Amino acid sequence: MNLRACRFCGATLEHTFVDLGMSPLSNAYLRFEQLNQMEPFYPLHAHVCDQCFLVQLEQFEPPEKIFGDYAYFSSYSESWLRHACDYAERAIERFRLDRESLVVEVASNDGYLLQYFQQKGIPVLGVEPARNVAEAARKKGIPTVSKFFGLETARELVAAGQQADLIVANNVLAHVPDLRDFVAGLKLALKPSGIVTVEFPHLLRLIAGNQFDTIYHEHFSYFSFSTAEEIFRKHGFRVFDVEEISTHGGSLRLYACHEEAASQPIESGVSRRP
Repeated sequence: MNLRACRFCGATLEHTFVDLGMSPLSNAYLRFEQLNQMEPFYPLHAHVCDQCFLVQLEQFEPPEKIFGDYAYFSSYSESWLRHACDYAERAIERFRLDRESLVVEVASNDGYLLQYFQQKGIPVLGVEPARNVAEAARKKGIPTVSKFFGLETARELVAAGQQADLIVANNVLAHVPDLRDFVAGLKLALKPSGIVTVEFPHLLRLIAGNQFDTIYHEHFSYFSFSTAEEIFRKHGFRVFDVEEISTHGGSLRLYACHEEAASQPIESGVSRRP
């Protein structure tokens, strides 16, 4: 019997989503002198929870080993920079951000996004666990702390008076083994009137496009709209808008606020997304 437990709802995982055999960790590039040495392989077996429908991989290595020193720099992609610039311009206008606001990005990489808010005079703060990438952001003048985000880091931000008007979490939700701690941290770090936006690859697009190559150990979880919305609802958020975007083979961008906040009406598209 499979005794693995769902990382969101805790139900026993009994159903296979896809089994891709064994694989080394993604981005675990070998140096020349390592080519004749043993390389660790791990099961690449995705399960689906029959209660909350979260698709997920088992965790074999701690995030510190995967993300402590990271090979990916977001600013290397011109198309991703255009995506980030467009988002920043829209967010500034829609949420009326100004010099009195604070924008926090979780998994802020090399400052690829926050630079566009900073150019408009809006205070920013990045939270980036990869030390080498965080240092690149700081060299650009983007204030960045080298920490994994969760409740502990959120408490530190609150204690320092750094609750956010806007928290951005792009392509990080899938990278988090402890979903409940992460989303609870978003709740704590957000001002009462603040907004969280989250981007993640859409499970529906993965299935429709047979995008099996997007399943790898760096992505612990794979989300439909309904599962992501339930995760945020369980932690006191209200998802009030959603957009389908083309990045990463087809993604969703969720907009959420505190459940008790009345200033953001629920857009009509929210109830129609699978």
